[in-house]
Amino acid sequence: MNLLENYGISQRFIQETTLYPEYSLGRVIAQYKGMYRIASAEGERFAEISGKFSYEVETLSQYPAVGDFVMVTIGNTDSPAIIHKVLTRKSVFQRAALGLINQAQVIAANIDIVFICMSLNQNYNLSRLERYLSIGWDSGAKPVILLTKSDLCENISQIMAEIETVALGCDVIVTSSFDAMTIEKMSPFLKKGITASFIGSSGVGKSTLINLLAGKQLLATAEIDEYDKGRHTTTGREMFLLPNGAIVIDTPGMRELGIANADMEKTFSDIEELAKHCKFRDCSHNNEPGCAVQKAILEGQLESRRLQNYFKLKRETDYEGLSSKEIEEKKLNEIFREVGGMKKAKHHIKSLKKSGHR
Repeated sequence: MNLLENYGISQRFIQETTLYPEYSLGRVIAQYKGMYRIASAEGERFAEISGKFSYEVETLSQYPAVGDFVMVTIGNTDSPAIIHKVLTRKSVFQRAALGLINQAQVIAANIDIVFICMSLNQNYNLSRLERYLSIGWDSGAKPVILLTKSDLCENISQIMAEIETVALGCDVIVTSSFDAMTIEKMSPFLKKGITASFIGSSGVGKSTLINLLAGKQLLATAEIDEYDKGRHTTTGREMFLLPNGAIVIDTPGMRELGIANADMEKTFSDIEELAKHCKFRDCSHNNEPGCAVQKAILEGQLESRRLQNYFKLKRETDYEGLSSKEIEEKKLNEIFREVGGMKKAKHHIKSLKKSGHR
């Protein structure tokens, strides 16, 4: 059997390969610094990008990532394959690249499910979960919340009630490495040919879960430290085949998850729906009369924390890709929104000065 059949090849990618008859098809199954590993009809092989590819690439997100289907040339067994093209992605989980303006870093590509992992200790944080969900929904994959280390939690029912208010339309699985039912709970999502990526902070137990699903020690694991902080055990991104034919991707823990793109409409569908009933179409949901969002907070139907996080993530999304000057101008326009923006505010100030007002 062609190895690519095990790694989730589908007709849509096979069809796209006809545009590049001079190359062979492969899938990136591991990513290291400056090097990749691919699976192809000829087996597994290390690979690197071609000089032309490197010259033509314009953004960080255009580089190959784990999960990508790529067009390659395969030489002799002693030399790496050469990657020439990345085929059109059906889904992509990405974050804003740290320290780079208007750049996104791809964490995993062509995934069907993104497991958002959060441990039930001090790592648990609703606002962080909303951040992951907004990127997860935007990725094109199906987000599933995976609550790990349930054996460390004494108030699971309370936490589940909280999560139900933010996990709108999203499945939630409670797991523990000591729970014999963990594999059974996850089996409906992990079927033959399905690619799933495990995303989350360091120390939430991603590697432990993958080892449990695989039935053997594929990945190194480490205990959390005395401050309940996770330690990095995964340093690269790598794809693994499970015994049932499902495909999983382990990723390094992310202490920061900057937003490159986000689906606010799905993550905050409750706020978006309330906003439709505000008196003013351009309501900022702060102190305008007839604001349905503020009314919901007063009546206890919406948590103030959730609205503030909505504002925060929306600002990040709006500011992504803007220069510092454009961000400053946008902020000033928001401050002077009630008088029609910065330009009208300046005009109003000039008028006051001309009329003798100080």
